[in-house]
Amino acid sequence: MPTIFTKIINGEIPSYKIAEDKDHFAFLDINPNAAGHTLCVPKREVDKIWDLSEEEYLRLMAFSRKVALAIEASVPCERVGISVIGLEVPHVHVHLIPLQSMKNATFQHKEKLTPEEFQKIAETISGQVK
Repeated sequence: MPTIFTKIINGEIPSYKIAEDKDHFAFLDINPNAAGHTLCVPKREVDKIWDLSEEEYLRLMAFSRKVALAIEASVPCERVGISVIGLEVPHVHVHLIPLQSMKNATFQHKEKLTPEEFQKIAETISGQVK
């Protein structure tokens, strides 16, 4: 059965897309720790990050770096944090989180955004991906 991320990648579930290449997809987290919180996922369903081949892992990190730089250029923050936990969805995903303080990294503080705010943030970040 496809994961929720595969359904997002395939357009079966709507998302606020940030970037895409042939192997990866980035979109805003709909339950964000901070405005601009983005998930980067491989298109191939793999449960755990260490199950990726070394080449796939390095490509995912390179893709995530491009997206993180775009977030940093678009969202006011001290820095962009990275987290890979993988308990919620059995599909590798890298969290890129704009950080003002450690509370943004704890997954206990969530931001509430309107659809319009999500759309504006997605368009702003997407326009900075190089």
